[in-house]
Amino acid sequence: MDKVKQFVGRIDRRLLVIPPVLLGVGIFWLMKGGYEAPERRQPIAKVARPLRVIEVPQVSLVPRVVGHGIAQAGDVWLAVAEVKGRVVRVHPELKPGAIFHAGVEVLQVDPVEYQLRISQLGAEIAEIKSQQDRLTAEEENLHASQEIEQESLTLAKRDLARLEKLTDTSSVTQTEVDRKHREVLAQQQSVQTLANSLNVLPAQKDSLAATLAAKEANLQLAQLNLDHATITAPFDCRVGDLNIEIGQFLSTGQVLFEAYGTDLTEVEAQIPINQALTLLAPTDEPIDRMSLNMQTMRRVFDINAIVRLQSGDFQVAWPARFDRVREQLDTRTRTVRIVVAVDNPYENIVPGKRP
Repeated sequence: MDKVKQFVGRIDRRLLVIPPVLLGVGIFWLMKGGYEAPERRQPIAKVARPLRVIEVPQVSLVPRVVGHGIAQAGDVWLAVAEVKGRVVRVHPELKPGAIFHAGVEVLQVDPVEYQLRISQLGAEIAEIKSQQDRLTAEEENLHASQEIEQESLTLAKRDLARLEKLTDTSSVTQTEVDRKHREVLAQQQSVQTLANSLNVLPAQKDSLAATLAAKEANLQLAQLNLDHATITAPFDCRVGDLNIEIGQFLSTGQVLFEAYGTDLTEVEAQIPINQALTLLAPTDEPIDRMSLNMQTMRRVFDINAIVRLQSGDFQVAWPARFDRVREQLDTRTRTVRIVVAVDNPYENIVPGKRP
């Protein structure tokens, strides 16, 4: 009886699964029946559209690079006192900012000491030349005396030979022969003395010539010092800071002032490396080390430069040329430093418009 109950219970539990399954099948059927099948669309037909074509011409592109730098004078004159002395004259316009042309006398050191030195050396040179003339005359006199003494010696030798022949016939005594022999010896001594004097003359001439050369060199140096006592502008320039007064004593090597040339202005423009590369002339051939010079550098950097000054609405430009590239990159900005030059920057000045 118990077994029958257990079997009936297992059957009842299995039947409990059927209703949920039937319910799920019905829901799925309802959902499937409520939607229509997706409509298949026809493929979109390709539509031809007109295309506008523009022919682009091939043009040469000129690279343009902008760099910034400070304008500086191409020539700088550092005026230095080359001689010592007291300042006796100063140009009345010798002040900071003044403009001088080449050859203008700007300062003079007292020249009296150097003039006296020149006079002294001139007198010493004249004395040496007088000694040389005296030696020349003495040499001529010695040569004339030597000829006379040599002729006298020849005659004495003839007399001695004649007397020696007469001794064989006992016409003369031996005493007379000995006396004549002593005369011959004395005459030979005179000739030898003149020869010795003539032999000493070349050494005396060389000594005087060396002394004369030294005196003339000192005279040239004194003349050079006298010329250096007057300081003139070596080129057209503009004066910088200075501190010179009349009566001031200058020592050799003392810096007096600086002046800046007006014929050339340089601008050292700093340009990034990648932009500087665009300025190089295109080439695939390496440059030989022995042919690397400034002409080669200017051929590699074949550029046209323009220097512009701009401050607010004020702007002015000058044509420039490539001059050189600095020896190393700027250590702070890592840029290439290209130097361009403006020739004759003081030409065509218009006050207020073109400085």
